[in-house]
Amino acid sequence: MKQTFAHKYEIYLFERFKILSLPFQIKIKRRNPMEYLDFELPIKELEEQLDKCLVIGQESDVDVTNTCKQINKKLEETKRHIYKNLTAWQRVQLSRHPSRPYTMDHVRALCGDTFLELFGDRGFKDDKAMIGGLGKIDGQSFMIVGQQKGFNTKTRQFRNFGMPNPEGYRKALRLMKMAEKFGIPVLTLVDTPGAYPGLEAEERGQGEAIARNIIEMIRLKVPIITVIVGEGASGGALGIGVGDKVYMMENTWYSVISPESCSSILWKSWEYKEQAAEALKLTSADMKKQKLVDDIIPEPLGGAHYDRETAFKTVEQYIMKGFNELKDLSTEQLVAQRMDKYSKMGEYKE
Repeated sequence: MKQTFAHKYEIYLFERFKILSLPFQIKIKRRNPMEYLDFELPIKELEEQLDKCLVIGQESDVDVTNTCKQINKKLEETKRHIYKNLTAWQRVQLSRHPSRPYTMDHVRALCGDTFLELFGDRGFKDDKAMIGGLGKIDGQSFMIVGQQKGFNTKTRQFRNFGMPNPEGYRKALRLMKMAEKFGIPVLTLVDTPGAYPGLEAEERGQGEAIARNIIEMIRLKVPIITVIVGEGASGGALGIGVGDKVYMMENTWYSVISPESCSSILWKSWEYKEQAAEALKLTSADMKKQKLVDDIIPEPLGGAHYDRETAFKTVEQYIMKGFNELKDLSTEQLVAQRMDKYSKMGEYKE
């Protein structure tokens, strides 16, 4: 089994301090201090205190067992308090965490070596911000489409920061129509700050490409499962976001506009992004309450990046659960239910 960063850290503790020889065992998950978000600073301070306590216990004859236990208990309580009371803006921050799994991380975990990436829109070029291909999840074949961000400066530029051009959406549609031809269900993984807004994208028909995808996905004759794994912004997300089952991971967001852009429009400044995030009702809980998504995929305490393996397994469970609910429906039932689902969105009674 592939070792997680937490497992490697425990091995490091054992080799350096023989911590496992103590009468108790503390399981801690560590990250680079540079990756702490501003609201996570209390957690950082307690983890540093715990590290110092462990070092003192190994470098002296002082029994620090009870002290370490107390710090560890306070650390767990602090984590639960912080992560169970996150604001909308804090969830936006978690969705953008640099250590958070991106689309290709999910694909590799879900499909292993069975994923075969396909390229090009057969019209202009291949868009690196939109990935797609065939893969097997739990023995079932899927056509997988999603936006991919980069993890450093070079790959972010290569992936255009996860913002697809029109050719990206046309590639996605080409692959979905191929899946329809061969009766293969479609899985879309959404993680984008929005479709690319550049002049050249508009010249090549950005709005038309997104609109075309929406109408074609509405009437696609195979099951579509959509999972929002990070950011779900504007038409960039909707271009691959029409699904029979739409799931949001717990610490993701889905909205017509980002909090920063909303703030700059309404207040002429980005300083009000936290207020904008609250007003937009963009969290997974808000989306579920408004019946715009079907369910929320829970994440490990602290976010998917704290325990990737658990997050991947949970996502797989929801994908297969959704597929099993859809696989026995006829083509007519599938399309009719999907059209009915989206036509009801926005209805209200006075």
